[in-house]
Amino acid sequence: MVKTRFSIALHILTLLAMYKEDWLTSGTIASSLNMNPVLVRKELATLKKGEMVESKEGKNGGIRLLKDANTIYLSDIFNLVKGSDTVLSLLKNKPNPNCKVGKQINTKLSAVFITIDQAVSSELQGQTLEEFKNQF
Repeated sequence: MVKTRFSIALHILTLLAMYKEDWLTSGTIASSLNMNPVLVRKELATLKKGEMVESKEGKNGGIRLLKDANTIYLSDIFNLVKGSDTVLSLLKNKPNPNCKVGKQINTKLSAVFITIDQAVSSELQGQTLEEFKNQF
């Protein structure tokens, strides 16, 4: 679900921005989130694929920001974790194709959902990770 994944990713990145010189372990990050390190590693994989974090193996390894927090916008994080999903979702069942509303509802809703995602992204474009981090 996009809304929780964004919260998790933003928490992780804020923590990494706070300790930008340190290599944090997934255990340390999971402790801050109060969640299982396995779930944290899943989100870290997404952030690594999106080139926001880097990792180092070994005894002194861990995760740290790959980019400067001033260059990462909250919209970048939102769009990365959102992927091809939308914040709102269609019903899982298929509407009746013989119904005037049912045959078009998913097309019309999809257009609304895209507009909503664009509005959210636009709003998040106004704040960097550094600005968000500085609130703590």
